[in-house]
Amino acid sequence: MEKKVGTANYKIEIRVYPHVVLRENKQATGAGADRVSQGMRSAFGKAVGTAAQVDQNQIVMLIETTEDYIKEAKNALRKAGMKIPSPCKVSVGKAS
Repeated sequence: MEKKVGTANYKIEIRVYPHVVLRENKQATGAGADRVSQGMRSAFGKAVGTAAQVDQNQIVMLIETTEDYIKEAKNALRKAGMKIPSPCKVSVGKAS
């Protein structure tokens, strides 16, 4: 958007933030693993990533722009939707 439209002609808003920490409790494998690992006792795990909890039909990103740049905004949101691991749709509406 910044290259095609310019910085002053649009406003982008990210509505959700990935604040849920994903954790993994690694288990020992191989011979003698049952003597080494403690199973799920005191299992807290190491942080392996973060995620955002999103409801169905929740707005994730919002771009406000003029009617001249709607095509570029739709294309930018389509490309951003490809990076999200769930199905996304782009809808256009008028601001009131």
